[in-house]
Amino acid sequence: MMAGKGEIPQHDVRQAVERAVERVLSEELPRLRADLVDRVLEVLPAGASAAAAENGTGPASLLQGVSSVYGGSSQKEILKALLDGGSAHCARIALFVVKGGAATGWQARGFDGDEAVKDFSLDMNAGPVNHAYSNRVAAPANIAEMDRRFVEQFGGPSNEQILVLPLVLKDKVAALLYADGGATGALDSASLELLVLATGAWLEVVSLRKQQAQREVAEPAFERPAAPPVQTVSSFSDPFASHTPKHTAKVPEPEPAAEVVEVASHAGAASGAAPAAAADPFAGLSAEDADTHRKAQRFARLLVDEIKLYNQAKVSEGRRNKDLYDRLKDDIEKSRATFQKRYGATAAASGEYFQKEVVRSLAEDDLSLMGPNFRK
Repeated sequence: MMAGKGEIPQHDVRQAVERAVERVLSEELPRLRADLVDRVLEVLPAGASAAAAENGTGPASLLQGVSSVYGGSSQKEILKALLDGGSAHCARIALFVVKGGAATGWQARGFDGDEAVKDFSLDMNAGPVNHAYSNRVAAPANIAEMDRRFVEQFGGPSNEQILVLPLVLKDKVAALLYADGGATGALDSASLELLVLATGAWLEVVSLRKQQAQREVAEPAFERPAAPPVQTVSSFSDPFASHTPKHTAKVPEPEPAAEVVEVASHAGAASGAAPAAAADPFAGLSAEDADTHRKAQRFARLLVDEIKLYNQAKVSEGRRNKDLYDRLKDDIEKSRATFQKRYGATAAASGEYFQKEVVRSLAEDDLSLMGPNFRK
């Protein structure tokens, strides 16, 4: 769409939005919902903001989409939230899983049913598909440049403008997102790019959390000589490992992105005895209070995981020099405030879960590594 008189060109808007998003993604993810919208509004011209509001695709819609993505706890939930949220900013949107250099359809919105693109294999040599995959950047294009078979089967938008976006996890394109304006031609490229960036960031955090939880569960298995070693597969190296096209092998598809190959339970069986069930620390509480305590524990772990994820060098240096708190003070206190805001007035407040998680995870249960300025 041509920029009107006095308006900022779309290319400059996109670059400004990308810079704003990079700043936001470097901060703690629990506050990303509000910050994303604020920063986007700062760089979008007034005309673009008004047009977005008129079309029902303004900041509120974008905020809702990002919030839904961050509300997902599994890859399937997160990717469905991406498609649902993205459909507010275009008429048709489809996700294609990239595996072994091939892109196969998973789900879509706005087509003839959510399963319309399932197992459809994209031509990776098609202009925008190849550009998005090879360069890991958004690829706006004309429908004439798209995969011919795709156009024959699904048709194209009225204005012929399409967008292909890469979903990048740990420097690897794990999926490609196709979007167009359908009969109306409405296509908000900037909002879609923001959603994809937020989705990639959250997938990495969820992956990190689950891998850490798996290691904690698996640790006792290593103490049994007769048990086979626990094997884990990082979703960063193959984030869509369980996705197998129908024409390749007819197997159930539990999720589009497998996290971990779970063999810890088999280790217990191989040793000939199942581990004793751990005592429930909240057994004496009401069901509601026990649930609050468990949620507070999980939230504390998420906050500290994020600190570790974005400050790996500082964590290593802080442990060596026994001054973790001084190096991470801003991150720790911001996350502490976030935790207190959510659970400070609940039944879980007495558990001091954030404080305990900081010592457990950052300092590996060695309080001295936090340094003398850390509040006890």
